[in-house]
Amino acid sequence: QVQLVESGGGLVQAGGSLRLSCVPSVSIFSVSTMQWYRQFPGKQRDLIATIDSRGTRTYADSVRGRFTISRDIAKNTLYLQMIALKPENTAVYYCKAPLVNRGVDAWGQGTQVTVSS
Repeated sequence: QVQLVESGGGLVQAGGSLRLSCVPSVSIFSVSTMQWYRQFPGKQRDLIATIDSRGTRTYADSVRGRFTISRDIAKNTLYLQMIALKPENTAVYYCKAPLVNRGVDAWGQGTQVTVSS
Protein backbone atom coordinates (compact mmCIF):
# COMPACT_ATOMS: atom_id res chain seq x y z
CA GLN A 1 0.00 0.00 0.00
CA VAL A 2 1.33 3.39 -1.02
CA GLN A 3 1.82 5.79 1.85
CA LEU A 4 2.70 9.47 1.66
CA VAL A 5 4.65 11.39 4.28
CA GLU A 6 4.59 15.17 4.28
CA SER A 7 6.84 17.75 5.85
CA GLY A 8 7.73 21.41 5.58
CA GLY A 9 4.77 23.22 7.06
CA GLY A 10 5.09 25.81 9.78
CA LEU A 11 4.64 29.43 10.73
CA VAL A 12 5.77 32.12 8.33
CA GLN A 13 5.21 35.85 8.05
CA ALA A 14 3.17 37.32 5.24
CA GLY A 15 5.30 37.68 2.14
CA GLY A 16 7.48 34.76 3.11
CA SER A 17 7.99 31.40 1.47
CA LEU A 18 7.68 27.75 2.37
CA ARG A 19 8.39 24.52 0.57
CA LEU A 20 6.32 21.49 1.36
CA SER A 21 7.61 17.98 0.70
CA CYS A 22 5.80 14.71 0.17
CA VAL A 23 7.63 11.39 0.01
CA PRO A 24 5.82 8.28 -1.23
CA SER A 25 6.65 4.81 0.06
CA VAL A 26 7.19 3.67 -3.53
CA SER A 27 9.20 5.10 -6.38
CA ILE A 28 7.68 8.41 -7.36
CA PHE A 29 8.45 7.43 -10.92
CA SER A 30 5.75 4.75 -10.65
CA VAL A 31 3.07 7.20 -9.54
CA SER A 32 1.52 8.72 -12.63
CA THR A 33 -0.15 11.73 -11.03
CA MET A 34 0.37 13.56 -7.77
CA GLN A 35 -1.53 16.45 -6.33
CA TRP A 36 -1.61 19.01 -3.57
CA TYR A 37 -4.80 19.94 -1.76
CA ARG A 38 -5.51 22.39 1.00
CA GLN A 39 -8.22 22.54 3.58
CA PHE A 40 -9.41 25.64 5.42
CA PRO A 41 -11.01 25.15 8.83
CA GLY A 42 -14.51 23.80 8.49
CA LYS A 43 -14.21 23.47 4.72
CA GLN A 44 -13.64 20.62 2.29
CA ARG A 45 -10.28 19.89 0.76
CA ASP A 46 -9.68 21.73 -2.46
CA LEU A 47 -7.32 20.73 -5.25
CA ILE A 48 -4.67 23.37 -5.84
CA ALA A 49 -1.97 21.72 -7.97
CA THR A 50 -1.42 18.62 -10.11
CA ILE A 51 1.61 17.15 -11.83
CA ASP A 52 1.37 14.17 -14.15
CA SER A 53 3.90 11.62 -15.37
CA ARG A 54 4.97 13.86 -18.24
CA GLY A 55 5.58 16.74 -15.85
CA THR A 56 2.54 18.67 -16.98
CA ARG A 57 1.39 21.00 -14.20
CA THR A 58 -2.00 22.52 -13.55
CA TYR A 59 -3.03 24.96 -10.84
CA ALA A 60 -6.10 26.40 -9.24
CA ASP A 61 -6.61 30.04 -10.11
CA SER A 62 -6.13 30.99 -6.48
CA VAL A 63 -2.50 29.81 -6.39
CA ARG A 64 -1.31 30.13 -9.98
CA GLY A 65 1.78 32.28 -10.20
CA ARG A 66 2.75 31.92 -6.54
CA PHE A 67 2.76 28.16 -5.96
CA THR A 68 4.84 25.66 -7.93
CA ILE A 69 4.42 21.89 -7.91
CA SER A 70 7.41 19.77 -8.85
CA ARG A 71 8.89 16.31 -8.54
CA ASP A 72 12.48 15.30 -7.90
CA ILE A 73 12.85 11.75 -9.17
CA ALA A 74 16.31 11.34 -7.66
CA LYS A 75 15.09 12.39 -4.21
CA ASN A 76 11.77 10.60 -4.67
CA THR A 77 9.96 13.67 -3.46
CA LEU A 78 7.04 15.83 -4.50
CA TYR A 79 7.26 19.51 -3.64
CA LEU A 80 5.02 22.51 -3.35
CA GLN A 81 6.97 25.75 -3.39
CA MET A 82 4.92 28.64 -2.06
CA ILE A 83 6.02 32.25 -2.32
CA ALA A 84 4.49 35.62 -1.39
CA LEU A 85 2.36 33.90 1.20
CA LYS A 86 -0.70 35.65 2.60
CA PRO A 87 -2.63 35.10 5.83
CA GLU A 88 -5.49 33.69 3.76
CA ASN A 89 -3.18 30.86 2.66
CA THR A 90 -3.31 29.52 6.23
CA ALA A 91 -4.61 25.97 5.95
CA VAL A 92 -3.69 22.32 6.23
CA TYR A 93 -1.99 21.13 3.06
CA TYR A 94 -2.21 17.53 1.85
CA CYS A 95 -0.51 15.60 -0.92
CA LYS A 96 -2.42 12.92 -2.76
CA ALA A 97 -1.68 10.12 -5.19
CA PRO A 98 -4.98 9.28 -6.89
CA LEU A 99 -6.15 5.68 -7.13
CA VAL A 100 -2.78 4.11 -6.33
CA ASN A 101 -4.05 1.68 -3.70
CA ARG A 102 -6.27 -0.61 -5.79
CA GLY A 103 -8.46 2.24 -6.86
CA VAL A 104 -8.24 4.10 -3.58
CA ASP A 105 -6.43 7.40 -3.19
CA ALA A 106 -3.36 7.70 -1.00
CA TRP A 107 -3.20 10.82 1.17
CA GLY A 108 -0.48 12.37 3.23
CA GLN A 109 -1.12 13.13 6.87
CA GLY A 110 -1.41 16.86 6.23
CA THR A 111 0.89 19.67 7.24
CA GLN A 112 -0.21 22.94 8.81
CA VAL A 113 0.80 26.18 7.16
CA THR A 114 0.18 29.33 9.17
CA VAL A 115 0.85 32.75 7.69
CA SER A 116 0.93 35.62 10.15
CA SER A 117 0.15 39.20 9.20
